[in-house]
Amino acid sequence: MDYVDLGRRIRKQRTQRGWTQEALAERVNVSTSFVGHVERGTRKASLETLVSMANVLDVSLDFLLSGSINNSVIGPMPRGLSTQQRSALKEILSTIQDNLSEWEKDE
Repeated sequence: MDYVDLGRRIRKQRTQRGWTQEALAERVNVSTSFVGHVERGTRKASLETLVSMANVLDVSLDFLLSGSINNSVIGPMPRGLSTQQRSALKEILSTIQDNLSEWEKDE
């Protein structure tokens, strides 16, 4: 599980809404310091808390977890890729997914 990527996605969604960590914490019913830890990837949120965060941020849970998922909606990773190639492909897919999420908001 890539907790740093998960936290980065939560932070990005929170800041796009203009919310502070305190505002997100109040909406999810957790402490402000816990939100900070989750955003830095230093604490693990329960599934219940992640679902609540996804709902409050109006994103899907798979979007928040996509940095940790080996198989995405486009299918499994191609075989024979080096670790560096897999990492680059994940980053490309993550960037595309982030942009698609922003485009959907503009519509």
